[in-house]
Amino acid sequence: MTIKDTPEEWEIRATETPFVGNKTSVRTDDVVMPDGTVVHRDYQVHPGSVAVLALDDADRVLVLRQYRHPVRQKLWEIPAGLLDVPGENPLHAAQRELYEEAHVKAEDWRVLTDVYTTPGGCDEAVRIFLARGLSEAEGERFEVEDEEADMELARVPVDELVRGVLAGELHNNCLVVGVLSLVAARAGDGVDALRPALAPWPARPFEA
Repeated sequence: MTIKDTPEEWEIRATETPFVGNKTSVRTDDVVMPDGTVVHRDYQVHPGSVAVLALDDADRVLVLRQYRHPVRQKLWEIPAGLLDVPGENPLHAAQRELYEEAHVKAEDWRVLTDVYTTPGGCDEAVRIFLARGLSEAEGERFEVEDEEADMELARVPVDELVRGVLAGELHNNCLVVGVLSLVAARAGDGVDALRPALAPWPARPFEA
């Protein structure tokens, strides 16, 4: 038995979009179940995201502390952002987010992992990159606003982040998945065996 996710689409008898927001929307599908019954399934339609585990030469991860209103907490996170343009190259989006949120650039990029954040209620797909060879970006700093205007920036050792994740002190999905994936990659074939930065991404196809 091969343990691998596979594409599949059950019949949809009807669909509507009762809410359309600035970046996301809510869709209701009438889906035919295996026994022939039809049930409503409500879910958030999301453009997709990228995130960057930026690792410096001292084995520290670049993290940001940002207020997240839905959970009423300030969370430590890794740089991340939406795929604002359909078909946008995720590597280019990740490079942009690293520049805008941290004013940093990286020489070496790999795909760390791809995840669906909450597949029971949202179609958001996230590609998490590993970025190494960090240096200060050139030019003016990007002007942030809203929640980002209050962001804090830090560089934290990988071991300290792992401890915080396992202690239940760090909760951001991309940070948790990214840090633990890095540890798993190191314990396996090594980070140089990770997929290239432009590896195909069926969840959000793009032009290389």
